[in-house]
Amino acid sequence: MQARLAGLSPAYFGMVMATGIVSLATHLLGMQSVAKALFLLNCVVYVLLWFLTILRVVRYPRLFFDDLIDHLRGPGFFTIVAGTCVLGSQFVVLAADYRTAMALWGGAGVLWIGLTYTIFTGLTVKEHKPPLHQGISGAWLLAVVATQSIAVLSALLAPHVEQPGRLEMNFLALSMWLWGGMLYIWMMSLIFYRYTFFPFSPGDLSPPYWINMGAMAISTLAGSLLILNSPDAPFLLSLLPFIKGFTVFYWATGTWWIPMLLLLFIWRHVYRRFPLRYDPLYWGAVFPLGMYATCTHQMIEAMGFEFLRFLPQLFMYIALAAWATVFVGLARYLLRHVNAFRF
Repeated sequence: MQARLAGLSPAYFGMVMATGIVSLATHLLGMQSVAKALFLLNCVVYVLLWFLTILRVVRYPRLFFDDLIDHLRGPGFFTIVAGTCVLGSQFVVLAADYRTAMALWGGAGVLWIGLTYTIFTGLTVKEHKPPLHQGISGAWLLAVVATQSIAVLSALLAPHVEQPGRLEMNFLALSMWLWGGMLYIWMMSLIFYRYTFFPFSPGDLSPPYWINMGAMAISTLAGSLLILNSPDAPFLLSLLPFIKGFTVFYWATGTWWIPMLLLLFIWRHVYRRFPLRYDPLYWGAVFPLGMYATCTHQMIEAMGFEFLRFLPQLFMYIALAAWATVFVGLARYLLRHVNAFRF
């Protein structure tokens, strides 16, 4: 058990991200009891993961800080930021608890600043670096997701803040939305280059490659919320054609990824027979599915694309099934290790 704690994946907060966004998707599409149950579960998971993370820092500080500047494990820390913001979004949408949501928003902002500049500075100045095809993966796009999650929570909180704070929150949301989009372009260029010009094995195609789509989906959600908030901020009204254009651009890019990711999944697990067993990184594959349902629903509300109304419902059920599958995998994994510990 000590070894499990020492090797705890920094990306485990992806479970909070996945559970939270599936909860929000089911709420928006009318499954209130499921949404509330997942909300309560998410609060428990969030506290438990923080307890394990702090315990790991205290007992294994060297391993923890080595992970921060590791090219493969380091980006997983951004799930802490995104998970905190997704939980904050649940407090806004499901509980109308703006005080708790504001506290989570502040904590996420501090974490985002600390992790962004620690991780990227560490990766820049470290002496020994892996080659591109060994050091980059879809997990790097978690930095984009973390950035856009702050934009989303800021936009959700903005209508509940008095002026001039409302203007400032919307400006922060806009700034983070723009920065997240630029960061995606930088990182996706390197990831796509790695995919197409270096040898690729099934083991290289880890579950976070679904973040290729998830990063665009959360960017779409942030853009849609900015459109809905535009009556409260004159600068958003002046930028409305630009925001609408880029929101559709993000959605279209994320949609393009879905068939590609399905084909790669089939190639990995059917054609190449790579074993499908529980891994905490699979929460990073559930999150994009739930986010696609949520962002498409909000884009329809913001821009009136009624002909897309069938998509949120479809992807909500897919995301719910994927969440249940990974959760069962987690339960079996925990039971297996508990039994091994007992005997």
